[in-house]
Amino acid sequence: MRRWLILATTHFATLSLGFAAGVYALPILTAPPLPDAAAFASTEAEALYTGRFERRLEGSDFVHWGEGDVKVSRERIAHIGRLSPGPDYKLYLAPRFAGTKDAFLAIKNKSRRIGDVKTFNGFIIAVPADVDVAAFNTVVIWCEAFDRFISAAEYRHPSRAS
Repeated sequence: MRRWLILATTHFATLSLGFAAGVYALPILTAPPLPDAAAFASTEAEALYTGRFERRLEGSDFVHWGEGDVKVSRERIAHIGRLSPGPDYKLYLAPRFAGTKDAFLAIKNKSRRIGDVKTFNGFIIAVPADVDVAAFNTVVIWCEAFDRFISAAEYRHPSRAS
């Protein structure tokens, strides 16, 4: 009986580890190619606002984080940096800075989902025509599948907003 319990436990642990590794690796393996340097340069040139993802935000941790610059124009949002890989990442524009899961959940209904984040070493996402980026001040990366905060970058500071 003890032998079966040990076998069942070790097999379950191995399957769990394999599943977790698959959840982590699948988005990396299926990620589309990064935008080219010219696309990043074009977005950077037309940017109205700039923000920065900081790896050490209160709501981030060693598995869920972002770092690098964010460029926001009327038509596109570009991230030049890195994100921790994961499934089902979404980019939101939020009306105020939210650096934790609870802070974002408190304003998620006032935020606007812009699109899917499918690359982790930089991305460019088109802003829908009916979205005014000046009506928001923060870019948030959120994992919908696991209700998990990844990172946030304030691009328009309230004290300096025009």
